[in-house]
Formats: sequence, C-alpha cells, structure tokens
Amino acid sequence: MTDTATRLQLLHFARQVVVQQASAALAQLDQWIAEEERREAERRRGEQARPAPPDWLIQYGLNRTNVDAVHTGDCWAAAKSGRCRPATREQAVDALAQQVPACIHCRPDTVLGVLE
Repeated sequence: MTDTATRLQLLHFARQVVVQQASAALAQLDQWIAEEERREAERRRGEQARPAPPDWLIQYGLNRTNVDAVHTGDCWAAAKSGRCRPATREQAVDALAQQVPACIHCRPDTVLGVLE
C-alpha cells in the first residue's frame, strides 16, 4: 500500500470533521438555549416580585409641590407624565374635594364616586 490516502480514508476523515463541527455547533446551541432559559426564568421572577401598581396616583407640578391632577393607578397619561406619586383612596378623595382636577382620561372622580 502507498503513502497516499485512499478515497475511502479521505471520506472517513471528512466524516470525522463533520461530526466534530456538528458537535461543537450543538454544544454552542445548547449553551445559547441554557442562557435564554436562565434569562426567561429571571424575567419571570422579576415580574412575580414586582409590587402591584397603586390604585391611585397624584400628579405633581414641575416644582414638585403643586398638585396638578388625580389619576387611577393604571392611567396611561399618568405614566407618561412621570410626575406622579402613589396615593391612598383617602388622599385621592381629599385631593378631589380640594378642587384638584380629575384626569380627563381615566376619570378617577367617577371611579371614586366623587362627582360634583
């Protein structure tokens, strides 16, 4: 037999290379899957640990002392303003009684039953 590789030996060598590459690719994919599963589990834990949103919000003015409006806790306009603080039901009712305007989008005065 000669020193040159036979066609069959070359095919066996090519197969070994493909198996090694496929194994490496599968190991990489398994690692990516494990990392994504870890991230997903972490996201779910974060959602479960997140406190419930407040029922009521009071929106403060730019100087943070003037009260501008009363909102329900899930009001999109309150979230957009970025100037709201959580409030109890009593604080929301008191603010409305002191003529603080109710949000025109979420109508907390209607929800609270405090209509003028």
